[in-house]
Amino acid sequence: MTTPARPFDVLLVEDDMADAMLIEEALSERGTRNLVQVTDGVAALEHLRAPGSVRPDLIVLDLNMPRMNGHDLLKVLKTDENLQAIPVVVLTTSNAPDDVTGAYTSHANAYVTKPVNLDEFEQAVQSIDAFYLDTATRPRP
Repeated sequence: MTTPARPFDVLLVEDDMADAMLIEEALSERGTRNLVQVTDGVAALEHLRAPGSVRPDLIVLDLNMPRMNGHDLLKVLKTDENLQAIPVVVLTTSNAPDDVTGAYTSHANAYVTKPVNLDEFEQAVQSIDAFYLDTATRPRP
């Protein structure tokens, strides 16, 4: 896997600590500068909206979480003018067609199922790197 042109910041929204460690390891190989992990959608929104918090370049999102699940968080993110441009990779145990369709309908950038196939996950992140992190003009924070 190649390293992106610049380090990037990631918000990992994952309530399973074992999965979070695997994802963090995979992302560190991609050149992650800063990885913040929260365990549910409410904590993710609190972090994203906190004054002075670093705007992530990528959000990795589980669907099945307490308080606010990933489906609801994705809808909030993609309808919030300040957050909608942040790419989101859904990383979840569900391969149910309704979950996959729902995620893409809510504008997820990629959908990867657990157990984490690191090659597939890295390919999804790399495709976002190639376009969003290295090519696209991004909104100012």
